[in-house]
Amino acid sequence: MQKLKLILNTVFILFLLDTFEIKAQSLSTGTTILEDYYRREQLLGNINLNHSFVSYPLFPVEAFNQESPYDPDNLFSNSRLQNPNDSLELEDGKYSLKRLPILWKQQTNYHHPEEINDGAMIPARGYQTLLSTGIYFKYDHLSIKLQPEFVYAANLEYDGFPLTRTEQAWADRRWYEYYYYYLNYIDAPERFGETAYQRVFWGQSSIRLTFNSISLGLSTENLWWGPGMRNSLIMTNSAPGFTHFTINTVKPIETIIGSFEGQVIAGWLKSSGFMPPGSYRENSNWEKYYIPKLDDGRYINGMVLSYQPKWVPGLFLGLIRSFQVYHEDKGEKFIDYLPIFSFFGMENGGGDVEVYNMRRDAYNSLFFRFVWPESQVEIYGEYGRSDYFWNSRDLVVQMDHSSAYNLGFRKLITLNPVKKEYLQAQLEITQLAQNANTIKRGGGGWGMDKVVRDGYTHNGQFLGSGIGPGSNLQTLDISWLKGLKKIGLRVERFAHNEDFFFAAIKDVRSHWVDMSGALVGNWDYKNFLFMLELKAVVSINYEWEYDFPTVEYWTPGVDTYNYHGQLSIIYRF
Repeated sequence: MQKLKLILNTVFILFLLDTFEIKAQSLSTGTTILEDYYRREQLLGNINLNHSFVSYPLFPVEAFNQESPYDPDNLFSNSRLQNPNDSLELEDGKYSLKRLPILWKQQTNYHHPEEINDGAMIPARGYQTLLSTGIYFKYDHLSIKLQPEFVYAANLEYDGFPLTRTEQAWADRRWYEYYYYYLNYIDAPERFGETAYQRVFWGQSSIRLTFNSISLGLSTENLWWGPGMRNSLIMTNSAPGFTHFTINTVKPIETIIGSFEGQVIAGWLKSSGFMPPGSYRENSNWEKYYIPKLDDGRYINGMVLSYQPKWVPGLFLGLIRSFQVYHEDKGEKFIDYLPIFSFFGMENGGGDVEVYNMRRDAYNSLFFRFVWPESQVEIYGEYGRSDYFWNSRDLVVQMDHSSAYNLGFRKLITLNPVKKEYLQAQLEITQLAQNANTIKRGGGGWGMDKVVRDGYTHNGQFLGSGIGPGSNLQTLDISWLKGLKKIGLRVERFAHNEDFFFAAIKDVRSHWVDMSGALVGNWDYKNFLFMLELKAVVSINYEWEYDFPTVEYWTPGVDTYNYHGQLSIIYRF
Protein backbone atom coordinates (compact mmCIF):
# COMPACT_ATOMS: atom_id res chain seq x y z
CA MET A 1 0.00 0.00 0.00
CA GLN A 2 2.83 2.43 0.87
CA LYS A 3 4.52 1.59 -2.40
CA LEU A 4 1.30 2.33 -4.33
CA LYS A 5 0.84 5.65 -2.49
CA LEU A 6 4.37 6.74 -3.37
CA ILE A 7 3.85 5.97 -7.06
CA LEU A 8 0.52 7.86 -7.12
CA ASN A 9 2.05 10.85 -5.34
CA THR A 10 4.91 10.91 -7.85
CA VAL A 11 2.50 10.90 -10.79
CA PHE A 12 0.47 13.69 -9.16
CA ILE A 13 3.55 15.87 -8.64
CA LEU A 14 4.61 15.37 -12.25
CA PHE A 15 1.09 16.33 -13.37
CA LEU A 16 1.30 19.57 -11.39
CA LEU A 17 4.73 20.38 -12.80
CA ASP A 18 3.40 19.82 -16.28
CA THR A 19 1.12 22.84 -15.78
CA PHE A 20 4.22 25.06 -15.72
CA GLU A 21 5.30 26.12 -19.20
CA ILE A 22 8.93 25.29 -18.54
CA LYS A 23 11.33 23.42 -20.73
CA ALA A 24 12.96 21.23 -18.11
CA GLN A 25 16.62 20.51 -17.91
CA SER A 26 17.23 16.77 -17.74
CA LEU A 27 18.73 15.42 -14.53
CA SER A 28 18.50 12.02 -12.91
CA THR A 29 20.33 9.51 -10.74
CA GLY A 30 21.54 5.99 -10.48
CA THR A 31 23.55 5.12 -13.57
CA THR A 32 27.08 5.53 -14.89
CA ILE A 33 26.16 5.91 -18.56
CA LEU A 34 26.56 9.69 -18.75
CA GLU A 35 29.62 10.16 -16.59
CA ASP A 36 31.30 7.50 -18.69
CA TYR A 37 30.22 9.33 -21.84
CA TYR A 38 31.76 12.62 -20.65
CA ARG A 39 34.98 10.95 -19.57
CA ARG A 40 35.17 9.15 -22.90
CA GLU A 41 34.66 12.42 -24.76
CA GLN A 42 37.73 13.77 -22.97
CA LEU A 43 39.65 10.72 -24.11
CA LEU A 44 38.63 11.57 -27.68
CA GLY A 45 39.85 15.14 -27.29
CA ASN A 46 36.40 16.75 -27.17
CA ILE A 47 36.57 17.98 -23.56
CA ASN A 48 39.18 20.20 -21.94
CA LEU A 49 42.10 18.37 -20.35
CA ASN A 50 41.92 20.37 -17.14
CA HIS A 51 38.94 18.41 -15.79
CA SER A 52 40.03 15.43 -13.69
CA PHE A 53 36.86 13.27 -13.52
CA VAL A 54 37.92 12.01 -10.09
CA SER A 55 35.27 13.66 -7.91
CA TYR A 56 31.50 13.34 -8.17
CA PRO A 57 28.87 14.87 -8.17
CA LEU A 58 30.03 16.45 -11.37
CA PHE A 59 29.24 20.00 -12.45
CA PRO A 60 29.73 20.18 -16.23
CA VAL A 61 30.08 23.80 -17.30
CA GLU A 62 32.85 25.40 -19.35
CA ALA A 63 34.84 22.15 -19.33
CA PHE A 64 32.19 20.55 -21.53
CA ASN A 65 32.42 22.71 -24.60
CA GLN A 66 32.79 19.92 -27.11
CA GLU A 67 31.01 19.95 -30.45
CA SER A 68 28.67 17.02 -29.94
CA PRO A 69 25.12 16.04 -30.87
CA TYR A 70 24.61 15.51 -27.15
CA ASP A 71 24.04 18.80 -25.37
CA PRO A 72 25.57 18.51 -21.88
CA ASP A 73 22.65 20.47 -20.43
CA ASN A 74 20.39 17.59 -21.45
CA LEU A 75 22.61 14.70 -20.46
CA PHE A 76 22.80 14.80 -16.69
CA SER A 77 21.77 11.42 -15.39
CA ASN A 78 23.67 9.89 -12.51
CA SER A 79 23.84 9.61 -8.75
CA ARG A 80 27.38 10.85 -9.29
CA LEU A 81 26.32 13.72 -11.61
CA GLN A 82 24.94 17.08 -10.51
CA ASN A 83 23.14 19.86 -12.26
CA PRO A 84 25.19 22.41 -14.21
CA ASN A 85 25.89 25.89 -12.97
CA ASP A 86 24.05 27.34 -15.94
CA SER A 87 20.26 27.28 -15.75
CA LEU A 88 17.34 27.81 -18.09
CA GLU A 89 16.06 31.35 -17.61
CA LEU A 90 12.39 32.18 -17.21
CA GLU A 91 10.77 35.47 -18.05
CA ASP A 92 12.61 37.63 -15.52
CA GLY A 93 15.90 35.81 -16.06
CA LYS A 94 16.55 35.32 -12.32
CA TYR A 95 15.12 31.95 -11.42
CA SER A 96 14.21 28.60 -12.90
CA LEU A 97 12.15 25.57 -11.98
CA LYS A 98 12.76 22.25 -13.67
CA ARG A 99 11.54 18.68 -13.57
CA LEU A 100 14.23 16.07 -13.08
CA PRO A 101 14.19 12.85 -15.09
CA ILE A 102 12.34 9.79 -13.85
CA LEU A 103 14.59 6.86 -13.04
CA TRP A 104 13.23 3.34 -12.66
CA LYS A 105 15.91 0.82 -11.82
CA GLN A 106 15.20 -2.89 -11.36
CA GLN A 107 17.37 -5.86 -10.58
CA THR A 108 16.98 -9.47 -9.54
CA ASN A 109 19.30 -12.13 -8.14
CA TYR A 110 18.55 -15.83 -8.45
CA HIS A 111 20.60 -17.50 -5.68
CA HIS A 112 22.28 -14.85 -3.50
CA PRO A 113 23.04 -11.09 -3.51
CA GLU A 114 25.09 -9.81 -6.41
CA GLU A 115 26.50 -6.56 -7.88
CA ILE A 116 28.03 -3.38 -6.43
CA ASN A 117 27.72 0.40 -6.91
CA ASP A 118 23.93 0.39 -6.71
CA GLY A 119 23.46 3.14 -4.11
CA ALA A 120 20.37 2.85 -1.93
CA MET A 121 19.65 -0.68 -3.16
CA ILE A 122 20.63 -3.44 -0.72
CA PRO A 123 22.42 -6.79 -1.10
CA ALA A 124 19.40 -9.06 -1.49
CA ARG A 125 18.07 -12.12 -3.29
CA GLY A 126 15.00 -11.75 -5.45
CA TYR A 127 13.42 -8.74 -7.11
CA GLN A 128 14.40 -5.18 -6.19
CA THR A 129 13.50 -1.76 -7.57
CA LEU A 130 14.48 1.87 -7.13
CA LEU A 131 12.33 4.80 -8.24
CA SER A 132 13.51 8.40 -8.29
CA THR A 133 12.47 11.77 -9.67
CA GLY A 134 12.22 15.33 -8.41
CA ILE A 135 12.48 19.05 -9.08
CA TYR A 136 15.30 21.57 -9.34
CA PHE A 137 14.91 25.24 -8.36
CA LYS A 138 17.49 27.98 -8.84
CA TYR A 139 17.45 31.63 -7.88
CA ASP A 140 20.60 33.66 -8.37
CA HIS A 141 23.35 31.86 -6.37
CA LEU A 142 20.90 29.57 -4.55
CA SER A 143 19.91 26.16 -5.91
CA ILE A 144 17.64 23.53 -4.36
CA LYS A 145 17.40 20.01 -5.71
CA LEU A 146 14.80 17.62 -4.29
CA GLN A 147 15.42 14.17 -5.70
CA PRO A 148 14.28 11.45 -3.24
CA GLU A 149 14.64 7.71 -3.85
CA PHE A 150 12.25 4.90 -3.03
CA VAL A 151 13.66 1.37 -2.69
CA TYR A 152 11.76 -1.89 -2.47
CA ALA A 153 13.37 -5.34 -2.22
CA ALA A 154 11.65 -8.71 -1.86
CA ASN A 155 14.66 -9.63 0.31
CA LEU A 156 14.16 -13.39 0.02
CA GLU A 157 15.90 -15.86 2.30
CA TYR A 158 19.03 -17.51 0.91
CA ASP A 159 21.85 -19.86 1.91
CA GLY A 160 24.43 -17.82 3.78
CA PHE A 161 26.97 -18.50 6.49
CA PRO A 162 27.43 -21.15 7.90
CA LEU A 163 26.83 -23.26 4.91
CA THR A 164 26.06 -26.96 5.33
CA ARG A 165 28.26 -28.17 8.22
CA THR A 166 26.40 -30.19 10.85
CA GLU A 167 29.21 -31.27 13.19
CA GLN A 168 28.74 -29.13 16.31
CA ALA A 169 32.45 -28.70 17.10
CA TRP A 170 33.23 -27.62 13.54
CA ALA A 171 30.25 -25.26 13.42
CA ASP A 172 31.08 -23.63 16.78
CA ARG A 173 34.68 -23.03 15.78
CA ARG A 174 33.76 -21.59 12.40
CA TRP A 175 31.16 -19.21 13.87
CA TYR A 176 33.60 -18.05 16.52
CA GLU A 177 36.21 -17.32 13.85
CA TYR A 178 33.66 -15.49 11.68
CA TYR A 179 32.85 -13.12 14.54
CA TYR A 180 36.42 -12.83 15.82
CA TYR A 181 37.85 -11.93 12.40
CA TYR A 182 34.95 -10.12 10.77
CA LEU A 183 31.43 -9.53 12.09
CA ASN A 184 32.39 -7.86 15.38
CA TYR A 185 34.32 -5.16 13.51
CA ILE A 186 31.94 -4.11 10.76
CA ASP A 187 28.23 -3.43 10.27
CA ALA A 188 27.60 -5.77 7.34
CA PRO A 189 24.37 -7.71 7.88
CA GLU A 190 23.97 -10.77 5.72
CA ARG A 191 20.29 -9.99 5.26
CA PHE A 192 18.44 -6.73 5.90
CA GLY A 193 15.67 -8.16 8.04
CA GLU A 194 13.51 -11.21 7.47
CA THR A 195 10.74 -9.57 5.43
CA ALA A 196 10.48 -7.35 2.38
CA TYR A 197 12.60 -4.19 2.63
CA GLN A 198 11.32 -0.75 1.68
CA ARG A 199 12.74 2.69 2.40
CA VAL A 200 12.45 6.28 1.23
CA PHE A 201 15.70 8.27 1.19
CA TRP A 202 16.42 11.91 0.44
CA GLY A 203 18.51 10.51 -2.38
CA GLN A 204 20.36 13.00 -4.59
CA SER A 205 18.97 16.10 -2.89
CA SER A 206 20.93 19.23 -2.02
CA ILE A 207 20.74 22.91 -1.06
CA ARG A 208 23.65 24.97 -2.40
CA LEU A 209 25.10 28.44 -2.73
CA THR A 210 27.44 28.70 -5.71
CA PHE A 211 29.87 31.55 -6.40
CA ASN A 212 32.08 31.29 -9.48
CA SER A 213 34.12 28.09 -8.99
CA ILE A 214 33.03 27.29 -5.44
CA SER A 215 29.81 25.71 -4.14
CA LEU A 216 28.87 25.13 -0.51
CA GLY A 217 25.78 23.53 0.93
CA LEU A 218 23.99 20.64 2.58
CA SER A 219 23.57 17.44 0.59
CA THR A 220 22.55 13.78 0.71
CA GLU A 221 24.03 12.99 -2.70
CA ASN A 222 26.21 9.98 -3.34
CA LEU A 223 29.91 10.75 -3.62
CA TRP A 224 32.63 9.08 -5.67
CA TRP A 225 36.27 9.96 -5.11
CA GLY A 226 39.18 8.63 -7.11
CA PRO A 227 39.97 7.75 -10.74
CA GLY A 228 38.57 4.20 -10.64
CA MET A 229 35.62 3.35 -12.87
CA ARG A 230 34.46 0.00 -11.46
CA ASN A 231 35.95 0.51 -7.99
CA SER A 232 37.50 3.15 -5.78
CA LEU A 233 39.14 2.71 -2.39
CA ILE A 234 37.63 5.35 -0.09
CA MET A 235 34.35 6.68 -1.50
CA THR A 236 31.91 5.04 -3.92
CA ASN A 237 28.16 4.80 -4.46
CA SER A 238 27.86 1.28 -3.01
CA ALA A 239 25.88 2.70 -0.06
CA PRO A 240 23.03 5.22 0.13
CA GLY A 241 24.08 8.85 0.19
CA PHE A 242 24.62 10.28 3.68
CA THR A 243 23.83 13.75 5.02
CA HIS A 244 26.83 16.04 4.81
CA PHE A 245 27.96 19.63 4.59
CA THR A 246 30.09 20.24 1.53
CA ILE A 247 32.37 22.84 0.03
CA ASN A 248 33.60 21.90 -3.42
CA THR A 249 34.73 23.22 -6.75
CA VAL A 250 32.26 23.22 -9.62
CA LYS A 251 34.97 23.79 -12.19
CA PRO A 252 38.77 23.74 -12.09
CA ILE A 253 40.47 26.67 -10.36
CA GLU A 254 43.21 27.94 -12.66
CA THR A 255 46.57 29.10 -11.22
CA ILE A 256 50.02 29.85 -12.61
CA ILE A 257 51.16 26.31 -11.75
CA GLY A 258 48.09 24.45 -13.01
CA SER A 259 44.48 23.79 -12.07
CA PHE A 260 42.95 22.44 -8.87
CA GLU A 261 39.69 20.68 -8.02
CA GLY A 262 38.47 19.35 -4.71
CA GLN A 263 35.83 18.78 -2.08
CA VAL A 264 35.69 18.82 1.72
CA ILE A 265 32.76 17.21 3.55
CA ALA A 266 31.61 16.80 7.13
CA GLY A 267 28.68 14.47 7.71
CA TRP A 268 26.89 11.80 9.68
CA LEU A 269 26.86 8.04 9.21
CA LYS A 270 24.26 5.60 10.52
CA SER A 271 24.27 1.92 11.32
CA SER A 272 21.93 -0.49 9.57
CA GLY A 273 19.93 -1.47 12.67
CA PHE A 274 20.03 -5.12 11.56
CA MET A 275 21.82 -7.82 13.49
CA PRO A 276 24.56 -9.87 11.82
CA PRO A 277 23.79 -13.52 11.00
CA GLY A 278 23.86 -15.97 13.91
CA SER A 279 24.11 -13.23 16.55
CA TYR A 280 22.25 -15.54 18.97
CA ARG A 281 25.01 -18.19 18.89
CA GLU A 282 26.96 -19.01 22.05
CA ASN A 283 30.09 -20.97 22.88
CA SER A 284 30.34 -23.85 25.34
CA ASN A 285 30.50 -21.34 28.24
CA TRP A 286 27.19 -19.74 27.21
CA GLU A 287 29.01 -16.65 25.99
CA LYS A 288 27.73 -15.03 22.83
CA TYR A 289 30.12 -14.66 19.93
CA TYR A 290 28.57 -11.30 19.03
CA ILE A 291 29.78 -8.26 20.98
CA PRO A 292 27.13 -5.50 20.74
CA LYS A 293 28.39 -2.41 18.94
CA LEU A 294 28.19 1.10 20.38
CA ASP A 295 24.68 2.52 20.00
CA ASP A 296 25.88 5.82 18.60
CA GLY A 297 26.03 7.61 15.27
CA ARG A 298 29.31 8.48 13.62
CA TYR A 299 30.89 11.69 12.39
CA ILE A 300 32.79 11.63 9.10
CA ASN A 301 35.21 14.21 7.72
CA GLY A 302 36.78 13.74 4.31
CA MET A 303 38.44 15.48 1.41
CA VAL A 304 39.59 14.93 -2.15
CA LEU A 305 42.11 17.22 -3.87
CA SER A 306 43.19 16.95 -7.51
CA TYR A 307 46.03 18.87 -9.17
CA GLN A 308 46.67 19.14 -12.92
CA PRO A 309 50.25 20.37 -13.52
CA LYS A 310 50.40 23.11 -16.12
CA TRP A 311 53.47 21.55 -17.75
CA VAL A 312 52.03 18.04 -18.23
CA PRO A 313 48.62 18.19 -19.98
CA GLY A 314 46.40 15.22 -19.21
CA LEU A 315 48.13 14.30 -15.93
CA PHE A 316 46.17 14.50 -12.67
CA LEU A 317 47.64 13.91 -9.22
CA GLY A 318 45.57 13.76 -6.06
CA LEU A 319 45.01 13.04 -2.40
CA ILE A 320 42.02 11.57 -0.60
CA ARG A 321 41.55 11.48 3.19
CA SER A 322 38.63 10.24 5.30
CA PHE A 323 38.13 9.96 9.06
CA GLN A 324 35.22 8.59 11.04
CA VAL A 325 34.61 8.51 14.79
CA TYR A 326 31.73 7.80 17.14
CA HIS A 327 30.10 11.02 18.38
CA GLU A 328 30.93 10.32 22.01
CA ASP A 329 34.64 9.93 21.12
CA LYS A 330 34.92 12.95 18.81
CA GLY A 331 36.05 15.81 21.07
CA GLU A 332 35.47 19.52 20.56
CA LYS A 333 38.81 20.83 19.27
CA PHE A 334 39.34 22.19 15.77
CA ILE A 335 41.25 19.07 14.78
CA ASP A 336 38.40 16.89 16.08
CA TYR A 337 36.02 18.48 13.58
CA LEU A 338 38.56 18.62 10.74
CA PRO A 339 41.01 15.73 11.21
CA ILE A 340 41.75 15.90 7.48
CA PHE A 341 44.25 18.60 8.45
CA SER A 342 46.03 16.33 10.95
CA PHE A 343 49.45 14.74 10.40
CA PHE A 344 49.75 11.55 8.38
CA GLY A 345 52.01 9.72 10.83
CA MET A 346 52.76 9.37 14.50
CA GLU A 347 55.81 11.59 14.63
CA ASN A 348 55.21 15.34 15.14
CA GLY A 349 51.54 14.63 15.69
CA GLY A 350 51.34 15.69 19.34
CA GLY A 351 53.24 12.69 20.68
CA ASP A 352 52.96 9.02 19.90
CA VAL A 353 50.64 8.23 22.79
CA GLU A 354 48.22 11.06 22.03
CA VAL A 355 47.93 10.16 18.34
CA TYR A 356 47.71 6.44 19.02
CA ASN A 357 44.89 6.90 21.53
CA MET A 358 42.68 8.92 19.19
CA ARG A 359 39.67 6.71 18.56
CA ARG A 360 39.36 7.51 14.87
CA ASP A 361 39.24 5.24 11.87
CA ALA A 362 41.39 6.80 9.15
CA TYR A 363 41.92 6.20 5.42
CA ASN A 364 44.38 7.99 3.13
CA SER A 365 45.20 7.50 -0.53
CA LEU A 366 47.20 9.01 -3.37
CA PHE A 367 46.02 8.70 -6.96
CA PHE A 368 46.91 9.59 -10.52
CA ARG A 369 45.14 9.70 -13.86
CA PHE A 370 46.96 10.21 -17.17
CA VAL A 371 45.05 10.88 -20.40
CA TRP A 372 46.52 10.81 -23.93
CA PRO A 373 43.82 11.99 -26.38
CA GLU A 374 46.20 11.52 -29.32
CA SER A 375 46.34 7.78 -28.57
CA GLN A 376 42.83 7.59 -27.06
CA VAL A 377 44.34 5.98 -23.96
CA GLU A 378 44.10 6.60 -20.25
CA ILE A 379 45.75 4.90 -17.27
CA TYR A 380 44.95 5.50 -13.62
CA GLY A 381 45.72 4.20 -10.17
CA GLU A 382 45.06 4.72 -6.47
CA TYR A 383 47.20 3.56 -3.53
CA GLY A 384 45.79 3.78 0.00
CA ARG A 385 46.62 3.03 3.64
CA SER A 386 44.26 2.46 6.55
CA ASP A 387 46.79 2.77 9.39
CA TYR A 388 49.26 5.38 10.61
CA PHE A 389 52.98 4.97 10.08
CA TRP A 390 55.06 5.40 13.22
CA ASN A 391 57.71 7.62 11.66
CA SER A 392 59.41 8.31 8.33
CA ARG A 393 61.65 5.25 8.73
CA ASP A 394 58.63 3.01 9.22
CA LEU A 395 57.01 4.49 6.12
CA VAL A 396 60.06 3.72 3.98
CA VAL A 397 60.79 0.26 5.39
CA GLN A 398 57.18 -1.02 5.46
CA MET A 399 55.38 1.14 2.93
CA ASP A 400 52.93 -1.64 2.04
CA HIS A 401 51.55 -1.93 5.60
CA SER A 402 47.71 -1.67 5.68
CA SER A 403 47.72 -0.88 1.97
CA ALA A 404 45.21 -1.37 -0.83
CA TYR A 405 45.34 -0.35 -4.46
CA ASN A 406 43.34 0.10 -7.64
CA LEU A 407 44.82 0.17 -11.16
CA GLY A 408 43.09 0.70 -14.47
CA PHE A 409 43.63 1.10 -18.20
CA ARG A 410 41.33 2.06 -21.08
CA LYS A 411 41.94 2.20 -24.82
CA LEU A 412 39.57 3.33 -27.57
CA ILE A 413 40.03 2.07 -31.14
CA THR A 414 38.27 3.96 -33.92
CA LEU A 415 36.09 1.66 -36.03
CA ASN A 416 34.26 4.25 -38.14
CA PRO A 417 35.31 7.92 -37.80
CA VAL A 418 32.33 9.18 -39.81
CA LYS A 419 29.75 7.39 -37.67
CA LYS A 420 31.93 7.88 -34.56
CA GLU A 421 31.96 4.21 -33.67
CA TYR A 422 34.64 2.86 -31.36
CA LEU A 423 35.85 -0.34 -29.76
CA GLN A 424 36.73 -0.04 -26.08
CA ALA A 425 39.09 -2.26 -24.11
CA GLN A 426 39.10 -1.63 -20.37
CA LEU A 427 40.95 -3.41 -17.56
CA GLU A 428 40.75 -2.66 -13.83
CA ILE A 429 42.27 -4.44 -10.81
CA THR A 430 41.33 -3.81 -7.18
CA GLN A 431 43.32 -5.39 -4.34
CA LEU A 432 41.97 -5.01 -0.79
CA ALA A 433 43.30 -8.23 0.77
CA GLN A 434 45.94 -7.78 3.44
CA ASN A 435 49.53 -8.56 2.53
CA ALA A 436 51.88 -10.50 4.81
CA ASN A 437 53.25 -7.32 6.37
CA THR A 438 49.79 -6.05 7.32
CA ILE A 439 48.80 -9.42 8.80
CA LYS A 440 52.02 -9.58 10.84
CA ARG A 441 51.43 -6.10 12.29
CA GLY A 442 47.71 -6.65 12.90
CA GLY A 443 46.70 -3.84 10.56
CA GLY A 444 43.18 -5.19 10.08
CA GLY A 445 41.01 -5.47 7.00
CA TRP A 446 40.32 -2.52 4.71
CA GLY A 447 37.04 -1.00 5.91
CA MET A 448 37.07 -2.76 9.31
CA ASP A 449 38.06 -1.31 12.67
CA LYS A 450 38.40 -2.54 16.26
CA VAL A 451 37.54 0.89 17.73
CA VAL A 452 34.86 2.18 15.34
CA ARG A 453 33.33 -1.28 15.16
CA ASP A 454 30.62 -0.38 12.66
CA GLY A 455 33.46 -0.29 10.17
CA TYR A 456 33.62 2.07 7.23
CA THR A 457 29.95 1.69 6.34
CA HIS A 458 26.67 3.58 6.14
CA ASN A 459 23.29 1.88 6.58
CA GLY A 460 25.08 -1.46 6.58
CA GLN A 461 26.77 -0.98 3.19
CA PHE A 462 30.37 -0.22 2.29
CA LEU A 463 31.36 3.42 1.80
CA GLY A 464 34.54 2.42 -0.01
CA SER A 465 34.95 -0.35 -2.54
CA GLY A 466 31.75 -2.34 -2.85
CA ILE A 467 33.55 -5.69 -2.94
CA GLY A 468 34.12 -5.42 0.82
CA PRO A 469 37.05 -6.00 3.20
CA GLY A 470 39.73 -8.47 2.18
CA SER A 471 38.37 -8.94 -1.34
CA ASN A 472 40.01 -8.65 -4.76
CA LEU A 473 38.44 -7.96 -8.13
CA GLN A 474 39.76 -8.13 -11.70
CA THR A 475 37.57 -6.73 -14.49
CA LEU A 476 37.91 -6.88 -18.29
CA ASP A 477 35.42 -5.01 -20.48
CA ILE A 478 35.27 -5.15 -24.30
CA SER A 479 32.57 -2.96 -25.83
CA TRP A 480 31.28 -1.37 -29.01
CA LEU A 481 30.50 2.34 -28.53
CA LYS A 482 28.63 4.99 -30.43
CA GLY A 483 27.63 8.13 -28.54
CA LEU A 484 25.57 6.98 -25.58
CA LYS A 485 25.08 3.55 -27.07
CA LYS A 486 27.13 0.62 -25.81
CA ILE A 487 27.07 -3.13 -26.29
CA GLY A 488 29.74 -5.16 -24.58
CA LEU A 489 30.94 -8.09 -22.54
CA ARG A 490 32.35 -7.78 -19.02
CA VAL A 491 34.31 -10.66 -17.47
CA GLU A 492 35.24 -10.61 -13.78
CA ARG A 493 37.07 -12.64 -11.17
CA PHE A 494 35.94 -11.79 -7.63
CA ALA A 495 37.83 -13.33 -4.68
CA HIS A 496 35.73 -12.91 -1.53
CA ASN A 497 37.32 -11.79 1.76
CA GLU A 498 40.73 -13.37 1.44
CA ASP A 499 41.60 -11.93 4.87
CA PHE A 500 39.05 -14.21 6.51
CA PHE A 501 40.19 -17.13 4.39
CA PHE A 502 43.84 -16.88 5.46
CA ALA A 503 42.93 -16.22 9.12
CA ALA A 504 40.28 -18.92 9.60
CA ILE A 505 39.65 -21.18 6.60
CA LYS A 506 43.26 -21.83 5.51
CA ASP A 507 42.57 -24.92 3.37
CA VAL A 508 43.99 -24.03 -0.03
CA ARG A 509 41.07 -25.72 -1.79
CA SER A 510 38.51 -23.38 -0.21
CA HIS A 511 39.04 -19.90 -1.67
CA TRP A 512 35.62 -18.43 -2.46
CA VAL A 513 35.96 -17.11 -6.00
CA ASP A 514 33.21 -15.88 -8.35
CA MET A 515 33.78 -16.11 -12.09
CA SER A 516 31.23 -14.12 -14.05
CA GLY A 517 30.41 -13.00 -17.56
CA ALA A 518 27.96 -10.17 -18.19
CA LEU A 519 26.31 -8.77 -21.29
CA VAL A 520 26.09 -5.01 -20.75
CA GLY A 521 24.34 -2.48 -22.90
CA ASN A 522 23.21 1.16 -23.02
CA TRP A 523 20.81 2.59 -25.58
CA ASP A 524 19.22 6.00 -26.04
CA TYR A 525 15.96 6.48 -27.90
CA LYS A 526 14.30 9.89 -28.04
CA ASN A 527 13.76 10.93 -24.39
CA PHE A 528 14.63 7.50 -23.00
CA LEU A 529 17.88 5.99 -21.79
CA PHE A 530 18.04 2.23 -21.26
CA MET A 531 20.73 0.31 -19.36
CA LEU A 532 20.79 -3.48 -19.29
CA GLU A 533 23.03 -6.01 -17.56
CA LEU A 534 22.62 -9.79 -17.76
CA LYS A 535 25.19 -11.70 -15.72
CA ALA A 536 25.88 -15.38 -15.10
CA VAL A 537 28.05 -16.26 -12.09
CA VAL A 538 29.78 -19.45 -10.98
CA SER A 539 30.55 -19.20 -7.25
CA ILE A 540 33.41 -21.61 -6.61
CA ASN A 541 33.49 -22.80 -2.97
CA TYR A 542 30.53 -20.56 -2.14
CA GLU A 543 30.93 -19.17 1.40
CA TRP A 544 34.34 -20.95 1.53
CA GLU A 545 32.62 -24.36 1.53
CA TYR A 546 34.57 -27.45 0.54
CA ASP A 547 33.78 -31.14 0.89
CA PHE A 548 36.57 -31.78 3.41
CA PRO A 549 35.92 -35.53 4.07
CA THR A 550 36.67 -36.47 0.47
CA VAL A 551 39.78 -38.54 -0.13
CA GLU A 552 41.05 -36.90 -3.31
CA TYR A 553 42.77 -33.62 -2.66
CA TRP A 554 41.40 -31.70 -5.64
CA THR A 555 37.87 -33.04 -5.53
CA PRO A 556 35.45 -30.27 -6.65
CA GLY A 557 34.10 -28.14 -3.81
CA VAL A 558 30.59 -26.85 -3.11
CA ASP A 559 29.82 -24.57 -6.06
CA THR A 560 26.67 -22.58 -6.78
CA TYR A 561 25.31 -20.78 -9.80
CA ASN A 562 23.79 -17.34 -9.70
CA TYR A 563 22.06 -15.16 -12.28
CA HIS A 564 21.80 -11.40 -12.04
CA GLY A 565 19.69 -9.11 -14.18
CA GLN A 566 19.45 -5.33 -14.08
CA LEU A 567 17.38 -2.92 -16.16
CA SER A 568 17.34 0.86 -15.71
CA ILE A 569 15.04 3.20 -17.60
CA ILE A 570 15.44 6.97 -17.54
CA TYR A 571 12.91 9.34 -19.03
CA ARG A 572 14.25 12.83 -19.70
CA PHE A 573 11.69 15.60 -20.07
